[in-house]
Amino acid sequence: VYYPYGGGVAEIWTKYVPGVEAAAEVTGASVENIRLVDRGETLTGEAMNDAVYQAYNAEGRFEGKPQKILAMFQMYPHHFHIVALKGSGVKTIYDVKGKRVSVGAPGSGTEFKTNLVFKGLDISYDDFKVHRLSFTETANALKDGTIDVGLWDVAAPTSSIMDLATTRDIVLIPFSQEDLDKVCGMYPFYSPFELEAGIYKGQDYPVKNPSVWNTVICNADMSEDMVYNLVKAIFDHKDYLEKIHPFARFTTPENALKASPIPLHPGAVKYYREIGLTVPDHLIPKK
Repeated sequence: VYYPYGGGVAEIWTKYVPGVEAAAEVTGASVENIRLVDRGETLTGEAMNDAVYQAYNAEGRFEGKPQKILAMFQMYPHHFHIVALKGSGVKTIYDVKGKRVSVGAPGSGTEFKTNLVFKGLDISYDDFKVHRLSFTETANALKDGTIDVGLWDVAAPTSSIMDLATTRDIVLIPFSQEDLDKVCGMYPFYSPFELEAGIYKGQDYPVKNPSVWNTVICNADMSEDMVYNLVKAIFDHKDYLEKIHPFARFTTPENALKASPIPLHPGAVKYYREIGLTVPDHLIPKK
């Protein structure tokens, strides 16, 4: 999703912001994007909020060196999918115990999130048989019966689960409100979200889950006027961005304030205030 979405953003900026020529570039995903923005090799970038939070606060993969980034707006959320087949006996997240579980490919965003979510709920990898599989491999393993539970951290709907649901009866396991509050309270980069019924075949009920949003970030040294113009152009022409990718429907000023894990750039703050929104204190950058 990043590349077509980013391409749409670049088109809008090039066309509607005077003096700007923007282009989407293929990179190594969130961590590399953040480091490129920090170094000023690119002025804006797309990244998942868990990585954005760690980068700003010099934690995890960025320990010891806070990255010089601020937020502009939120793109769309990734949802934590817990998928099993009907009749598996898996009804809650705690039912993974004793099962064969795909936690995502090694080093993937899915495995990173699985580690944090399970830690927050006192579930250990020792409690089940661990498989580290890609999304397609996870779907095939569920289909073949070689695993019992598959985990995905992706935007919804996602093709591998959709394909699985055409040949097998699947169940998506919702989080209880208590568990959702616990995980989102422990990790400020996760937000409670409810997937509406009907996203996948056979899923006729809403599914609560901890979601991680994706942010467009910028170098903190960018001018207030430039960032203001860039943010304004996106929301003035969001209908075009939605034609490029339907997930852009989540790109709203309200979500920019609700889901950002780090402070906004002063230019973004100026825009959101101008359209009548109240920017929370924790999103105001320190001077």
